[in-house]
Amino acid sequence: MEQDNKRPPIKIFTGSASRYFAEKIAKDFGIQLGKSTLIEFSDGEFQTSYEESVRGAYVFIVQSTFAPTRNLMELLQMIDAARRASAYKVVAVIPYFGFARQDRKDRPRVSIGAKLVANLLTAANVDRIMTLDLHADQIQGFFDVPVDHLYASSTFVPYIKELELNDLVVAAPDMGGTKRANAYASHLQTPLVICHKSREKANVVNEIKIIGEVEGKNVIILDDMIDTAGTMTKAADKMMEQGAKSVRAMATHPVLSGPAYERINESRISEVVVTDSLPIKPISDKIKVLSIAGVFTDVIKKVYNYQSISANFIF
Repeated sequence: MEQDNKRPPIKIFTGSASRYFAEKIAKDFGIQLGKSTLIEFSDGEFQTSYEESVRGAYVFIVQSTFAPTRNLMELLQMIDAARRASAYKVVAVIPYFGFARQDRKDRPRVSIGAKLVANLLTAANVDRIMTLDLHADQIQGFFDVPVDHLYASSTFVPYIKELELNDLVVAAPDMGGTKRANAYASHLQTPLVICHKSREKANVVNEIKIIGEVEGKNVIILDDMIDTAGTMTKAADKMMEQGAKSVRAMATHPVLSGPAYERINESRISEVVVTDSLPIKPISDKIKVLSIAGVFTDVIKKVYNYQSISANFIF
């Protein structure tokens, strides 16, 4: 990409957790990934630094904030370092926004982790946030800076159409995912099915009831993330018991912790489609990874050139 000499130069850097993703963006963008280092101390403390000038530059820092929390701390340090090095603008590109499930007080005496992370990013003096499929849309309101909330629908919808499935039904894995699934169902003009689940505790699903007709249907369960895969696999098995032709799962963020892979392999799900917002090794033949980096590249170009990003949203 040729840059206007009158405009601030654009530079793309990465934290250690998302180098694979940042390299794709830089390659698509046609520029070299910026040089930075992470200095490790013997006690586990670390310090970030830039190995090239960022003075007057439009700096984009790519880093997902998944566990451990050092990934978040590394991002904060990189924002702070860019600010102290006189960058023109600093944009945090966070494909996976960690702590997003903590968007409210769902019981007494708990932290609202998503708001705390927003406060930390604001305190680091970031100018803009760019992220993908937040667990809850209202998290955008936790920030006092612009938030570009992108959606995996621009990647998932074309893939769904390529499957050319007859008798297609879109399903929400729980009541909280109804809005997202309904948007897909409306766009694809398919019926909507809702899974009502009860939990014993976090990450442990007790029972799932299917609301809607799945008999003789090809079902696609849509969610923003797949963690332990308990909900997805139980819902899929339940749907197959009720006569579904096939069940696929599509989840933007492949957290895949604990027994997730084992559950997916043993379930009746025919395919699990995810994006590369998180680094994973798809050690299951059922898992297919679609890259979302091109979407971020396009939006970064438009943000840099002060262009509208409305065209990037299918719905």
